[in-house]
Amino acid sequence: MAKTKTHTRYVCQQCGRVSASYMGKCPQCNAFDSMVEEVIHDESAAKKKAVNVRGLTGRSEPQPISKVGGEAEERVHLAIGEFARVLGGGIVPGSIVLVGGDPGIGKSTLMLQMAMEMAKTQKVLYVSGEESERQIKMRAMRLNDKKLPDNLLLVTETNLEVILNHVHASQPDLLIVDSIQTVYLSDLDSSAGSVSQVRECSSQLRELAKSSGVSVFMIGHVTKEGNIAGPRVLEHIVDTVLYLEGDRFQAYRLLRSVKNRFGATSEVGVFEMREGGLTEVTNPSEAFLAERLVNAAGSSIAVTMEGTRPILVEIQGLTSPTQFGNARRTPNGVDFNRLLLITAVLTRRVGLKLAEQDVFVNVVGGIQIDEPAADLAIAAAIASSWKDVPVKADVVFIGEIGLAGELRMPGQMVARLREAQKLGFKTAIVPKAIRKGEEYPKGIEIIEVRSLDQALDVALKKS
Repeated sequence: MAKTKTHTRYVCQQCGRVSASYMGKCPQCNAFDSMVEEVIHDESAAKKKAVNVRGLTGRSEPQPISKVGGEAEERVHLAIGEFARVLGGGIVPGSIVLVGGDPGIGKSTLMLQMAMEMAKTQKVLYVSGEESERQIKMRAMRLNDKKLPDNLLLVTETNLEVILNHVHASQPDLLIVDSIQTVYLSDLDSSAGSVSQVRECSSQLRELAKSSGVSVFMIGHVTKEGNIAGPRVLEHIVDTVLYLEGDRFQAYRLLRSVKNRFGATSEVGVFEMREGGLTEVTNPSEAFLAERLVNAAGSSIAVTMEGTRPILVEIQGLTSPTQFGNARRTPNGVDFNRLLLITAVLTRRVGLKLAEQDVFVNVVGGIQIDEPAADLAIAAAIASSWKDVPVKADVVFIGEIGLAGELRMPGQMVARLREAQKLGFKTAIVPKAIRKGEEYPKGIEIIEVRSLDQALDVALKKS
């Protein structure tokens, strides 16, 4: 009998780079102490490769695209409206979704709430590798004091072969795995959570979803940098990647879509963490502006787009004489490089002496703003604090700032203005439209300006 050949390799747990010898620092992603030893059995690997080619049967056959069925598959209705918005309108049968987020942010809570809602009409299998069935039931009773659904099946298991047997035996419509880092395949010698285990387990769950039509939701841990643990290939395997964001010490949670093969990316669902679990916030703009201090210097309102939804947020700016040699720039919810750009334009083009001022910018509510359309609101908040002149309470700002001090038009302007009008704002300061487009809504005064200097003159004019 031939002996099984084995050899050792080292795999980076951050980027998946393979090395023949151990290295303290990965040369690809520059992570320290991320190389983990793995033992490879050549015989089992060759046998597995011969039997399983991408997990398929090998009976595939090319066919003309005109002969392929093109009927749109109906989505499964999801009663949690904010969750359904992020998914693109509901759950697509046979899809595989990855949900990531910081520890304690509420991933398991949200998944259990969704499982109980879906169990009213479908059979759901909830697989946990981190909690016992009793612990899950205690959390379910805390979230829902009514009768628990019989169609929600619970099992504590980490062996993927056993999990697949449970799936074939119970025939669920929805499978939830909490979490993918705890699941392992016994054929692989590496430990659960390693690059090889996460990649292979995710691939098999994907083949299960595509071949059987079972919708699969996987919960993923994140690293300290905020990325889903494991190689980036994990995000390429799944159909949809969702991140649950927010400050653990604040009530609001944002469910953000960063990849979606069945809907728009960058969609955001807003939830509020309460005693009974995560509650939908159907009007996040009103919630973010509820505690706003009217007519306070250093405060302005920006209209941002999260996917297809316009959201109004309060941006606070504060300037203070620096106590050190170099002035600090401290953003919270705003990109640091964007803040440096805006302060440089304010100094050079508008004439604000910010070189000896510490500048602090905060987005209220814990939301992260990435789009440039909030530039004008950030500049207005900083200028308002520096001049100690409040911005009018019923004014919103929309516009991107260029290095020459000019204002540029962002997209979806009409949708932004309609949202501002709906919340009772009377005036909007926007870039001057060069190209004629859709008419602006009535009932809100539109002040068009060409430069940042003109916008600040209008916004900070004392009445």
